[in-house]
Amino acid sequence: MVNPIDKSSSPFEGLGIGLKQDDAKPSNKLGQEDFLQLMLAQLRHQDPLKPLENGEFIGQMAQFSTVSGIQDLSEAFNDFASSLQSNRALQASGLVGRSVMVHGDQAALEAGGVVQGAAVVPSTATATTVSIQDKSGQTVRSFELGPQPEGQVKFTWDGLSDTGQPLAPGNYRIRVDAMVDGEVSAVPTLIASKVESVSLGQGSAQDITLNVAGVGPVSLADVDEIL
Repeated sequence: MVNPIDKSSSPFEGLGIGLKQDDAKPSNKLGQEDFLQLMLAQLRHQDPLKPLENGEFIGQMAQFSTVSGIQDLSEAFNDFASSLQSNRALQASGLVGRSVMVHGDQAALEAGGVVQGAAVVPSTATATTVSIQDKSGQTVRSFELGPQPEGQVKFTWDGLSDTGQPLAPGNYRIRVDAMVDGEVSAVPTLIASKVESVSLGQGSAQDITLNVAGVGPVSLADVDEIL
């Protein structure tokens, strides 16, 4: 008849060692001290006719050191990532009230203010035109930038209409058309707008969102330039 196994005893009791356990709950983790006790017990109870070879012993030690090192590296990396996230969040909070350049075509005009932007010209353009449209889609102002090379072409709208009258504060659409190889087409634009607030996510720096006037939520990673 097979005797029932006493589950309260340690599986290493026969080796004369006991793993460290919490008084309230048993631990299922093997720490460095426990590992060394196992190694010493293995040396004491090894078969004299088949002693543990040096290479095998060193290999076991190396495996434990590797696992321990990976765990330490993982913990250090997590601490570094948390520190980096906090630093990025602090930097982002400092952008509130400042202007940033973001991709888009919506601009918020303040009373007596101006709007800064940039056109992304894909190739050398023989002519470039900026058009300002109100909420109804009507063009209230247009001006020429002339021939432009490939790349970003910055411009400033003074907030005036074609008749020289100040326009009401609010959101306006910015459109830039460039003539390239004899064809006129709209090109991507960047608009400078103020950061009204910052929303912090739970993950990486990509979760930090800037709430930009006239544009809406914009990822910190998508900011092209800080003015």
